[in-house]
Amino acid sequence: MPHVVTQACCADASCVHACPVNCIHPTPDEPDFATAEMLYIDPVSCVDCGACVGACPVGAIVPHTALAPEQQDFLGINEALTGDDRPRRPQARVPTIVRLGPTRTTLRVAVVGAGPAALYAADDLLRQPGVEVTVFDRLPVPHGLARHGVAPDHTSTRAVADLFTAIEEQPGFGYRLGVHVGEDITAEELAAHHHAVVYATGAGTDRPLDIPGVDLPGSTSATRVVGWYNDHPDHADADVPLDHERAVIVGNGNVALDVARILATDPERLAGTSIARHSLEALRGSRVREVVVLGRRGPEHAAFTLPELVGLDAREDIDLRVDAPDGIDPDAATTRQGRLKLELLARIADRPSRGTAETTPRRRIILRFATAPVEVVGTARTEGLRVVRTEPVTDPDGRVRAVPRPGSEEALAAGLVLGSVGYRGVAVPGVPFDPASATIPSREGRVLDAADGREVPGLYVVGWIKRGPRGFIGSNKTCARETVNSLLADANEGRLPTPGPAARFEELLRSRRPVPATV
Repeated sequence: MPHVVTQACCADASCVHACPVNCIHPTPDEPDFATAEMLYIDPVSCVDCGACVGACPVGAIVPHTALAPEQQDFLGINEALTGDDRPRRPQARVPTIVRLGPTRTTLRVAVVGAGPAALYAADDLLRQPGVEVTVFDRLPVPHGLARHGVAPDHTSTRAVADLFTAIEEQPGFGYRLGVHVGEDITAEELAAHHHAVVYATGAGTDRPLDIPGVDLPGSTSATRVVGWYNDHPDHADADVPLDHERAVIVGNGNVALDVARILATDPERLAGTSIARHSLEALRGSRVREVVVLGRRGPEHAAFTLPELVGLDAREDIDLRVDAPDGIDPDAATTRQGRLKLELLARIADRPSRGTAETTPRRRIILRFATAPVEVVGTARTEGLRVVRTEPVTDPDGRVRAVPRPGSEEALAAGLVLGSVGYRGVAVPGVPFDPASATIPSREGRVLDAADGREVPGLYVVGWIKRGPRGFIGSNKTCARETVNSLLADANEGRLPTPGPAARFEELLRSRRPVPATV
């Protein structure tokens, strides 16, 4: 097996398109592409050309001879995912970019938000002659969750910033950082001075953990903790008490596993990463020795991906445990990747605890399934979490719900309780918004009027604020291509508004924000 995929797939599919022999699966035209947590490389078809290595935006593909010790499990995973029944189709279909026709004036596009979706959209736009893109963001630094949402010890994922730098260096690209659209500049003013505006504002807040006691000090969101250790300006002063031996995280997605891993890691191991200095000092004084990660349903419904679990299991310095009261049945999986995840969880559940006989026991992470939160308890601050065991109930429509088991309630003592149940988009004043889905309503990236469903000329949307908080960093590339193609088609058909002079907008912006932020 010359090359191996070593982490959660970004769903970018650049590696698929770069491969000359179609050995990377699933491809975008195969039915399981949309649900796959990661791609794999067929060792029989691979010719070891290395084209996929350079194409991967997050450095996930490495030669099998260069695998680090903690990555060795991915050899078996790639082999297990390879199936003889997959048809050998021609090269995956590459969505083509609509070509911008001849124009008499430069096409000026504003992009609101500076995360991956925004920069992928800017990249596609700048492939056209006669296009200028200005990226606006309320923060003084760009890159969104690629900067402030990726764990500091995931250095390969953070390397996607190198790709962003190449986009930023293209002619016609510009930043206006520290500018809050909707406050410093209205959406109407922005639209009036650009041919098109693309909203890429992401999902900027958390889904609330709706139980009593969540307002107590020591109860907050995992997202806020992520911002705290990644030096996000909004969360640098977050209250993250670490004076109790146990922390509890409600929710078991990749963010929950990231936070659990950081809390359970020896701070000196983090000292050479990009972790915020104030967080590193706080972690050096931490008393946390156990992090419990709660999932309301069983292991087959775990939200974390297989690569995240493999990476956590490879950490010899952390005692990883699994608590699944109803056992773990690999046959409950609906995909091969799901089966591999359940098989690994079963092996972890069956093995002895690591390091219990040591003088200094290792920090522990417990993945606890079939457990729902009931109430954060405490008086002046968080002192614990009341939980209840659950059992699955299947509704007539086939949906599986977790319902409380009578008499199973218990209390977990904890000084820190974190909700990690998902992200939610935030409305931009003056831009259509659907509060039910927390997205900007759209059709193929074109913004729709919330009242009558008609397309709003010159307004577009991309990323999580378009499709909801799902997918990985690279998932935004395909999403951006769809939106940009709609924008360029509209430009070719003369459907974009005629903007006011660029100089007038610059004067307006300087009057509101006289000192622009720099990268």
